[in-house]
Amino acid sequence: MPVFLRSRLRRALALAVLAVLFSAGYMAWYANTPVAVAAYPAEFEIPQGAGLRVAARLLAESGVDVRPRHFELLARATGRAAAIKAGNYELTGPTTAAELLDKLTRGAVAQAEIRIIEGWTFAQLRAELDGSGLLRHETTGLSDADLLQRLGASERHPEGLFFPDTYLFARQSSDFAVLRRAYHAMQRHLAQEWAARAPDAPYKTPYEALVMASIVEKETGRASERGQIAGVLVNRLRIGMALQVDPTVIYGLGSSFDGNLKRVHLTTDGPYNTYTRPGLPPTPIALPGLASLRAAMQPAKTRALYYVSRGDGTSEFSRSLEEHNRAVSRYQLQPRKKK
Repeated sequence: MPVFLRSRLRRALALAVLAVLFSAGYMAWYANTPVAVAAYPAEFEIPQGAGLRVAARLLAESGVDVRPRHFELLARATGRAAAIKAGNYELTGPTTAAELLDKLTRGAVAQAEIRIIEGWTFAQLRAELDGSGLLRHETTGLSDADLLQRLGASERHPEGLFFPDTYLFARQSSDFAVLRRAYHAMQRHLAQEWAARAPDAPYKTPYEALVMASIVEKETGRASERGQIAGVLVNRLRIGMALQVDPTVIYGLGSSFDGNLKRVHLTTDGPYNTYTRPGLPPTPIALPGLASLRAAMQPAKTRALYYVSRGDGTSEFSRSLEEHNRAVSRYQLQPRKKK
């Protein structure tokens, strides 16, 4: 080979090596440099079926300037070009191209949360879900019966079946998915507490215990008294005495209740009137939390049959009607002193 050809070949090889080194150095710099973002937090969505090229373009259109061609090259060089996952994402601070690629391939989608509160009714839960802008609404227009059928639930009434907790989910998740998680969480907790129930607990089924737990949830003014409240109600249940709790009556009144419980409400018979009917109402009256489930399953040992509010969130417990009447007179019938 002539000398001048060997010289040209060496120069070409040297240039090729330099080009490779430059490219490798540039890609290393690019991968570890924060991408330019128009404003934080930056939110963007990668739809189902979107490939790498579409994802890079959508990022740029959302104000996350990843330099789409360079981002594609980085993904291909690292073998993750086909691993982009759909979802809603959020950048809250400086993020390198490599970190962003990792986020997209792990499916580290933007998280949101919804809190289901102890003591809510199912109607309140549905209203909370319907009003959330973080969820995709798939249950709008579905009846309660339709929802229970989709859940595969054996119960005929939705009240009390959803566990109160804080649920994290990807933004724009289905509202039905949240309900499904809460339903299965309640089934799991109910089964665990039922298995650990007191041997003399007066319930034939876990559902009866759930009904009692919902009453305990609504009757308890102070958390430390849950066990005692449950103990009194269980004592009444055992001897066939009417439970006589206002929240069941209020639940039975539904939307007609104006906030003022009257004597006529307590004397008008109905399935949820625990003044006129002994035993448990036909369904739960609210969503009980774990503490109320445990109190219902393992009530405090007490001989009390009565309790009355002292007006400060605590209750006065009595074993006889005579003691109870004195407590009512002391705490509820005496005129308030002027301050």
